[in-house]
Amino acid sequence: MSTPQPQPAPAASPAPATPAPYVSAGSSAVPAPYESPIPIVRAHLGHALRAEWTKIRSVRSTLWTLGVFVLLVVGVGLAFAATVGDHMGSEDRVTLFAFPGLLLGTICLLTLGVLVISSEYGTGLIRPTLTAAPQRHRVLAAKFLVFSAIGFVAVLVSTGIVSTASAPFVPDGSDLHWGRPALLASLYVSLLGVFALAVGTMLRHSAGAIATMLGVYFLPTILPLFLVSIESTKGFGQKMMEYSAPSALSLLLTPDQDGNGLPQLGLLVVLTAAVVGCAFAVLHRRDV
Repeated sequence: MSTPQPQPAPAASPAPATPAPYVSAGSSAVPAPYESPIPIVRAHLGHALRAEWTKIRSVRSTLWTLGVFVLLVVGVGLAFAATVGDHMGSEDRVTLFAFPGLLLGTICLLTLGVLVISSEYGTGLIRPTLTAAPQRHRVLAAKFLVFSAIGFVAVLVSTGIVSTASAPFVPDGSDLHWGRPALLASLYVSLLGVFALAVGTMLRHSAGAIATMLGVYFLPTILPLFLVSIESTKGFGQKMMEYSAPSALSLLLTPDQDGNGLPQLGLLVVLTAAVVGCAFAVLHRRDV
């Protein structure tokens, strides 16, 4: 008599998946919305400022450019003070010694202002930047604010060092007050840097924007040399020379009977505001 063989136990069937919760929406059911465990923080200008500050200070060219700027202003200024300091007039101020260094150092800030935005277009970094921060006006405003603050502080510190260290080279009784002239000169040069940043935003090309800014910086100084030799354009040439960057900086650093440089500063404020407005409009209308 045969012994019955034991039958294998049936395999356990997998437990049915728990269906996603549904909520009723009229006549149809829709899944409940997903809630991320990661806290969501609404982006604001402070985040953009922090990002731009990180980008600017982490790029090696920024430190080199600012270092060359400070070296030019302080080195040339102190050499100028040691050479002609004993011939300083009673109406001059020690801030005048920072003038030749600022003329050369401003080129560094103009170049840096262009590179703040044009380098992102050249490397393609502008795409992830605007993807992470779709509010383009916020990104550009952060660039303007961070760069203008850096430029202002760099000019103010450099001018203050030159003015303070030049005191031993000047005659007794000379005007050693440098606070107000240094503040105004710092504002003027930082506005030129903001102007360069706006031009870089519109042109998106480093070499082209830098060449354009060099023309803006030097043309009002060179062109009047030819205009004043022609009778019909003599008045225009003299006015252009009066509002050129070297003339404005010299009046801001050492006010005299010919002016204090405030009209030149006011004109630069108006021109910079207009160019910055164009930069915002161009950034919104163009693709990246």
